[in-house]
Amino acid sequence: MTISLTRRASLLAFAGASVVMSTPAFAQARGAIERDRQAILAMAGDYRVRFDFIETVPFVADYTPLEPKTSGGHENVRVIRDEGDFIQLQHTLVMRHEDEVFVIKHWRQDWTYQPRNVLAYERCNTWALHNVSNTERRGAWSQTVWQTDDSPRYGGVGRWDHANNRSIWISGPTTRPLARRDAVRNPPYSRYTSINRHALTPTGWVHEQDNEKIGDRDGQPVAIVHEDVVNTYDRFSGYDVAAGDAYWADTSEYWASVRQDWDNAIVLGRGVYVEEEPQNGAVTGPTLMGLASRIHDGEIQTAAAVVEARAAIVQATTRA
Repeated sequence: MTISLTRRASLLAFAGASVVMSTPAFAQARGAIERDRQAILAMAGDYRVRFDFIETVPFVADYTPLEPKTSGGHENVRVIRDEGDFIQLQHTLVMRHEDEVFVIKHWRQDWTYQPRNVLAYERCNTWALHNVSNTERRGAWSQTVWQTDDSPRYGGVGRWDHANNRSIWISGPTTRPLARRDAVRNPPYSRYTSINRHALTPTGWVHEQDNEKIGDRDGQPVAIVHEDVVNTYDRFSGYDVAAGDAYWADTSEYWASVRQDWDNAIVLGRGVYVEEEPQNGAVTGPTLMGLASRIHDGEIQTAAAVVEARAAIVQATTRA
């Protein structure tokens, strides 16, 4: 029997695990993890989103924290895969300018129960598969976050906590590349060490980040400033939800192939090297996103776009 490698399956297979859709052990544990699963699935929906950023405490004398910044928009969040112990949520931004609606594929979050490994950001342009110890993985979920073009961003491991009549997931310390809002400014820091929290709220959910912004001085890592980020997702359907869903219907087959191609690159190198640009994230962004837009606009067939996307990923991830 041929098994197509999914994101989860490829990583587990490379780690030497048996790749199956369901196992007796998982069936026995399902009751214990169902509350976790429902918390993850509850993040799907239609939302008004607010992003709040505030640098708080500087740790070097020559740095002045930025003024607080707020932005926002509307997002469709859809479950695109649910295998019980593996869930994928795809975010799609829907924006209106004057009388025109714009749809942009946004980030994706993959959740894996008791992961054997996690794809972690190591250093500039470099991600690697890190094994997760039996102690750390027991009862835990990894969250792996992917950029708009499905290139990697960061991964972390944590546990859901449902005490005190609330549900919250808290990661361990997680290294992340700079977001575009920081990268375009050429700041004195080059990465974040973050604690991520996802919590359900009465009106939706929230993603909180405790970010320590790290730079290098005299060859040593130095904490420059601390940042608090609160991304608030409030249920709301008073925007063109259908436009986001139409984009995904047109491009989902293409993006499934793109995810597989990133999987293949990651498995091949037990991680991946791909150059990043301040404005676009991974260098593959303009090409892969542009091909999806052309599919949606009827300018190119999916099969042809898949060939071009695969070539772009191979080229970007092959080091001379």
